[in-house]
Amino acid sequence: MKQVYPTFIVDLNDGSEHSFLACVPDMDIFTEGDSFADVIEMARDAIGAAGISMEDNKDELPFPSDQATAIEKVKQDTEDIDFSKGILTYVDVDFSEYRKKVDTKTVRRNVTLPSWLNYEAEHAGINVSRVLQEALMNVLNVSRNI
Repeated sequence: MKQVYPTFIVDLNDGSEHSFLACVPDMDIFTEGDSFADVIEMARDAIGAAGISMEDNKDELPFPSDQATAIEKVKQDTEDIDFSKGILTYVDVDFSEYRKKVDTKTVRRNVTLPSWLNYEAEHAGINVSRVLQEALMNVLNVSRNI
């Protein structure tokens, strides 16, 4: 699923190493970057990580706010920096693609095969796990895209 979240970026321009700060009020995310492009990429990464964590916990992803609502949310969250005076931009994240990119851990599944089929696969040198992965991707019409 692809979403686009309003993101506020402030250029501190104070000579610090990380001079750009970002706030994504819909997901209560704050991040930083060395340049404008870097802070957008950091925001995208933070949104993706938060989103797949929410999905794993069976939580609903927040629906992106419209501009006026996003400004109101960010004004409520200004302790040190008033992000509402920064640049409002929109950051897109494809949560399905993000998960494919970062969630690469393997999961052990118990698969039952007839003994004769297992024998044939072993003697042919076939990696059954790999064949199963390819078959599942084919049936689900998804690709690895890495």
